[in-house]
Amino acid sequence: MSSKVERIILAGFGGQGILFLGKVLAETGMHAGKHVSWIPSYGPEMRGGTANCSVILSENEIASPMVTVPDTVIAMNRPSVAKFNLKIKAGGMLMYNSSLIERQEFRDDIRLVEIPASEIAEELGNPRVANLVMAGAYSKFSKLITFDDLVAALPALMPGSKKEMLEINQAAFKKGFDFVEEKKYMFGRYVYSVFKGI
Repeated sequence: MSSKVERIILAGFGGQGILFLGKVLAETGMHAGKHVSWIPSYGPEMRGGTANCSVILSENEIASPMVTVPDTVIAMNRPSVAKFNLKIKAGGMLMYNSSLIERQEFRDDIRLVEIPASEIAEELGNPRVANLVMAGAYSKFSKLITFDDLVAALPALMPGSKKEMLEINQAAFKKGFDFVEEKKYMFGRYVYSVFKGI
């Protein structure tokens, strides 16, 4: 991932909070003083169909907000992997919701990160925060936003929300971040073990 710009496509079923996840990353980037873009796109169905959006985080002005070759794809369901897997640049990252996507033969020139986001969200008592689990996980890899930036940006995304709602969302961020960190510590190069060329 470049330290200057990160191009991200986020995709999943309508109803999985994909567009909000994109807004979270974009708002976090703005909070961190970065240039950002966020462009939503919908599949033909929407809820139960596919939804995706693209986000760019950059230290410099963004010439074009379009993302055709992403550095990272965050996929919440299997159709999203099928649709965007081949678009990821060589050396880029596929982060996927392993609760809904079985491990399979992927390209050998991209980095793979499995996050059981739906299971983690269920453990938190709110299946709707699986998207925010992924946001927390992404912040562990990003060179442009941090976990602290995520937490600090949250109130602006949810103005007027009750304290309990903010807390469950922050907990989802933390669970995703910690999952990545713990896997590295527990299994050595676990997170990177399928990162070809690293």
